[in-house]
Amino acid sequence: MSNYSTLLNNLLSFIPRYHFERIVNSFRADRYVKTLKCWNQFVTLLYAQASGKDTLREIVQGLEVNNTKLYHLGLPNVKRSTLAEANQNRNYRIYESLFYEILSRCKDLTPKHKFRFKNPLYSFDASTIDLCLSAFPWAKFRATKGAIKLHCLYNHSGDMPEFAVMTEANVSDITVAKSNLLIIPDSIYCLDRAYTDFELWASIDSQQSYFVTKMKKSIKYEVTGQHTKTLKKGILSDERIRLKNRKYKKELRLIRFYDDNTGEIIEFVTNNFKLAPYTIVLIYKTRWQIEIFFRWIKQNLKIKTFLGTSKNAVLTQVWVAMIYYLLLTYIKYQTKFKSSLLCLHRIVREALMSRLTLIDLLRATPVKIAEFKIKEFQYNFW
Repeated sequence: MSNYSTLLNNLLSFIPRYHFERIVNSFRADRYVKTLKCWNQFVTLLYAQASGKDTLREIVQGLEVNNTKLYHLGLPNVKRSTLAEANQNRNYRIYESLFYEILSRCKDLTPKHKFRFKNPLYSFDASTIDLCLSAFPWAKFRATKGAIKLHCLYNHSGDMPEFAVMTEANVSDITVAKSNLLIIPDSIYCLDRAYTDFELWASIDSQQSYFVTKMKKSIKYEVTGQHTKTLKKGILSDERIRLKNRKYKKELRLIRFYDDNTGEIIEFVTNNFKLAPYTIVLIYKTRWQIEIFFRWIKQNLKIKTFLGTSKNAVLTQVWVAMIYYLLLTYIKYQTKFKSSLLCLHRIVREALMSRLTLIDLLRATPVKIAEFKIKEFQYNFW
C-alpha cells in the first residue's frame, strides 16, 4: 500500500492522460487559464461523481478536508466561483471525446452477450432527465416543464453504452435514431415500439442487419405464409407478412407470443428469419437491460441535480458521469470483480480519499481493512 497515493489517484491512472491533453489542445481550452485547467476541472468533477457531492459548496469543502492529499492529485485550491465559471464556459465536448476514448479501451475487456448466436446485439432507447424550467429556460419541454433527453445505443456485450447523444427533450426519438444510429452489418438492433418507422427499418435491412421490435396495432399488413410449423414455449404463431406501404417492401416475420405472467398476447416483428421464434422473444425481453442502465445512472450518479444552469454546465456534468460509469465498468472487468457494479461504486465512494490502491481494497478482508484504517490515521496524524 502506498503511503501517499489515494484511491482517487489510482482511479485517475485509468484515464489516458496523453489523449486527454490532445483533446484539450484541439479545443484550445487551456489557453489563458492560470489555475483550474481542464485536467483539474475533470479531477474535481470526477471526485464529485464518485463521492456523491450535490453542490459546489460540498465539493469545495470535501476537498478542503482532504487538503493534505491534494498535492499528489496535482489539484490547486479549488474555489466555487472558479469551478462554476469553468463548467459554464469550457466546452463540454472535451469530456464527450474523452468518453469515447475510454469506451474504445473498454471494448477489449468486455464479455460477450449470453445468447448462443454470434451476432452483436444492441438496444436503442432514450430517457428523460427532468429540469426546472425557470432555472434551465434553454431546456423547454412543455409549457411548465424543462428536460433533456439522453439517447443511448446499449451494447449487450459488456452491458455498456456504445454511444450516447444528449438533446433537448422535445427532439423526436426517431429523428435521433435516423441521424445517429451507426448500423454495423450482421448486428441485431432491439427497438422499442416508439421507434416504429419504416424508413429506419429499411435502413437497418439495407445494411444487412436485423431489427426486433413490437408490432403496432395500427400497422396494416397481409399474411403471405407460415414461417415455423413447430410452436412451443408460448409461441402462438410464426408467420411471414408483407406491409401495405411503399417504404418497406420486403417480407417480415410476425411472431405472436402468450405471456404467462401477464396473460397478454404480444406481437413481435423482425426481419430475421434464421433464429428460433422464442429466441426473438428473449431478445426483446433483453431490451430491458437498457432500462436498468438508465435507472442505475439516475439513482447512483449525479445527473438529476446540477452544479450549473447553463447547457454547457449540464452536459459537462452528464458526460463526466458517463465517464465514471465507464471507469467502473472497465475496473470491474479488468480486475474480474465478481460483485455488482453498484457494490464496486459503493466501495470506491467510501474509500475514495484513503491512501490505498484499488487492488488492495478489492482484495482486502475485514482484518486488512481495519489495518488500513489504523495506518491511515497514523499518516494523517504525523
